[in-house]
Amino acid sequence: MIPFVTSFPFTYRTPEAMSARITRIIAENPGPFTFTGTGTYLVGGEQSVAVIDPGPDRQDHLEAILTHSPGPITHIVITHTHRDHSALASALKEKTGAPIYGFGAHPTAPGEAPMALDEGADFDFEADVPIRDGDIITGPGWTLTAVGTPGHTGNHLCFCLEEEQVLFTGDHMMGWSTTVVAPPDGNMGDYMESLETLLRREDQRYYPTHGAPIDDPKPFVEAVKAHRQKRDAEIVAALTKAPQSPKDIAEKVYTDIDKALLPAASLNVMAHLAMHLKAERIQKNSDGFYITPK
Repeated sequence: MIPFVTSFPFTYRTPEAMSARITRIIAENPGPFTFTGTGTYLVGGEQSVAVIDPGPDRQDHLEAILTHSPGPITHIVITHTHRDHSALASALKEKTGAPIYGFGAHPTAPGEAPMALDEGADFDFEADVPIRDGDIITGPGWTLTAVGTPGHTGNHLCFCLEEEQVLFTGDHMMGWSTTVVAPPDGNMGDYMESLETLLRREDQRYYPTHGAPIDDPKPFVEAVKAHRQKRDAEIVAALTKAPQSPKDIAEKVYTDIDKALLPAASLNVMAHLAMHLKAERIQKNSDGFYITPK
């Protein structure tokens, strides 16, 4: 079982010191996929601050970041291009002059993207400084190293604060729920490989953009991996000789969730099916997905 934390104390727009170098401010954009809202992290001190995932385009959140930053904002760092993470970046840049660091534009065009989950994809995002796996962003007293973690989206990055050996995990690893992987923006094969990336690391704590911090990260990741493998087996077992849609399969497999979340569950099913389709383990025709007898 994944040790999720589904309740923790906080106050919107109020800074909380997570460590000597890390302050968190939570935006008031709660929802079925954002949990309590976007947790924006301010990393640094009196000389320089990097803002990780500035969050949704809300004036009240912008003012909270500017008011409570412990020093001048010199870097704006984006884990991926969903609007609850990146939409405020341009307004924050306009106020501070800080450049925006991120992988780059959203991986799909508007017509190709999956249904919007909460605030949806940020098709307007532009990075001033493109970042890739292993790239380093520095300021006085802090060092952030990018860790490539595609899966939730193709352009997802985590960032390690080297001085504390903690990882800002964006939506790749969340403290309250599993991550939605929705094709074509998301890729389940990539997501599973990115879990292995985390398991090879020695991070001491995770700071997800949604939810509480994750202590003892490796057992948490192992539990997420086991859950994904179990869900994958259930999806494959639900396939029959007759073609079925991802929605048909989701209704069979996701029997323990609110029916309002079935569209998102169907996207997760599609991600699993796409992984098996690529490996030629299942078949597809115009009516849906099916499995052929061995």
